[in-house]
Amino acid sequence: MDSRLRGNDGVGIRARGGLGEMASATYGCLMAQPIRILHLHSTFDLGGKEARAVRLMNAFGDRARHVIVSSMEGRYGAQARIEKGVRYEIAQNPPPLAGRPSVARYEAIARYMRGFDLVLTYNWGAIDGAMARRAFGRQVPPLVHHEDGFNEDEAGGLKRERNLYRRLALGAAYALAVPSETLERIALETWKQPRGKVHRIVNGIATMAYAGDPEPKAIPGFVRKPKEVVIGTVAGLRAVKDLPALVRAVGGLAGKYRLVIVGEGPERAAIERAAMAMGIDDRLVMPGFLDRPYRYMRHFDLLALSSRSEQFPISVVEAMAAGLPIVAPPVGDVPRMIAPENFPFIAGQANEVMLRDAIQPLMDDAALRARVGAANQAKARAEFDEAVMIARYAALYEGAMGRPGALSA
Repeated sequence: MDSRLRGNDGVGIRARGGLGEMASATYGCLMAQPIRILHLHSTFDLGGKEARAVRLMNAFGDRARHVIVSSMEGRYGAQARIEKGVRYEIAQNPPPLAGRPSVARYEAIARYMRGFDLVLTYNWGAIDGAMARRAFGRQVPPLVHHEDGFNEDEAGGLKRERNLYRRLALGAAYALAVPSETLERIALETWKQPRGKVHRIVNGIATMAYAGDPEPKAIPGFVRKPKEVVIGTVAGLRAVKDLPALVRAVGGLAGKYRLVIVGEGPERAAIERAAMAMGIDDRLVMPGFLDRPYRYMRHFDLLALSSRSEQFPISVVEAMAAGLPIVAPPVGDVPRMIAPENFPFIAGQANEVMLRDAIQPLMDDAALRARVGAANQAKARAEFDEAVMIARYAALYEGAMGRPGALSA
């Protein structure tokens, strides 16, 4: 017997006689096929977890083919960042991810997942993908769940019934990926996941892309005025980000400044009302969502966060890479992310008075901003570059499928 099997790349694989050689040839043919990956998201509007998912999709290139589901209908804004040439589609009429516990719904989700090589689920809004695999796991592909943080309904504390549900559902996952030490501890201690299942992989970015000058017109409606300090933030306009508190903090500052809030979401009107109430609506710029933050991040003189809950915010990494100081409450991993020189500007807690008092000395001293920003930039380049992140996620997904090298460059 002397035959040839051909993969998608047209490379012939010779097989002679024995079953072992035939199995090797078949494996080679399979390796030439793109990996079919199903992404189950709570929402696919652009935020930190979506930006990372897209970056991995772009990095995997033609080695994978993707189908994306959002549990919130129509929320697919992050697809704008998917590079040309990456094969993906938005799922048409998938089974609902959200809803009351239902055997029929779990069975429908499991049946849908069977058409893929790997399933990736993200956050509480997609946890039912893992529960469906728990209930109807036969012939369902391996699943990796990702937890990146909590919405406003759990910002003040995790809900007991959700913890129990997560613990049960995650039993069907090959792995649980988290970006922060805080979430790693929750996964191990609260959700009772085995040490070997929990993988902490810090979020990374292309740090050198943030080193250059910003594009002059990258922020619509913004032109820097002489001697003003630009305070910026990048966030989904959601209640958990507490951006009205940031507006009130900035409204109490002395000096010339502008506040730029990049992002979109349901809290826009509340932020605008807060600015009107503080009499600073003429100093507020809200351009909406802007992609490719490296184009505009260096228009800011500092980055300020007011979130009630965070884990490992990618906007902090982006600002550090751009050489900016960070002002934030001590949420999630933020105090461990920043350089030691930035420690004095972590507010004692999330309230506007402490935020104001942390921002003011940076507003007043350009040399201090430069010194703190340079230390943050050095740390970002050393610890948070995307190459390590991409390699670790590729290895995790390949391990789940038992196909080493399938997603690696």
